[in-house]
Amino acid sequence: MPTLVPGPRVAGKKAFITGAARGLGEATARLLAAHGAKVFLTDIDAETVGAVARAIDAEHGAGTAFAATHDVRDEAQWEETLAAANQALGGLSILVNNAGIGVQARVEQIALEEWHRVMAINLDSVFLGCKHALRYLRESQPASIVNISSIAGIVADGQYAAYNTSKAGVMMLTKSVALDCAQQGLDIRCNSVHPGFVRTAIVQPYFDKHGEAEATRKLTKHIPMKRLGKPDDVAYCVLYLASDESAFVTGSEFKVDGGISAA
Repeated sequence: MPTLVPGPRVAGKKAFITGAARGLGEATARLLAAHGAKVFLTDIDAETVGAVARAIDAEHGAGTAFAATHDVRDEAQWEETLAAANQALGGLSILVNNAGIGVQARVEQIALEEWHRVMAINLDSVFLGCKHALRYLRESQPASIVNISSIAGIVADGQYAAYNTSKAGVMMLTKSVALDCAQQGLDIRCNSVHPGFVRTAIVQPYFDKHGEAEATRKLTKHIPMKRLGKPDDVAYCVLYLASDESAFVTGSEFKVDGGISAA
């Protein structure tokens, strides 16, 4: 186990973060950079993710952050973008699979095409990230994979058939990858994070539909802590899992849900 010393919690580490243009991905990128990591941000929104990388560089110095356009459904893009990140960062020791979408639909309502789209973005992308990043993570051990799932991968809702299924799949894939790495004797850990309701773009349509006060009331009704989560609430959990502080933690799911799953 590495000796932990005071200072930035991920100093010298190199992180690849998907869906980093906004929300949880942006918060994670900013926090990892603040704690000493170099970060490679990807998103399908090239303009916004580039602006986030430039802002991180302005705060922490040139060469801290890099950005690339990336469709996480595309296997060839995964291979190309990971290779570019490995070269730009000088290695890769952290993978954060964060990209995802939220779709509300009962099983009888959702079209097969939409079902496939949800699975491709929320689950297939995590598989592709783990599959193709491991070749680089092997060279930078100790390394960490953090997969962003959802409390919806643990607690079901009849209105979210595809979303529930995709996020539950992320949890089990995480465990499989964790066991695979451990059985190979690799110092590469893999854990999942399960946010509850966090004020990000995924829940914004709910606020657009119901208005600020009513949406907040409805979403916090069953949260014991009586508030929505903030992106940094999740980012700090990712920081712990990305750091050597969690050296004996793998194959686990971390709920950041204000107590929903405990009630």
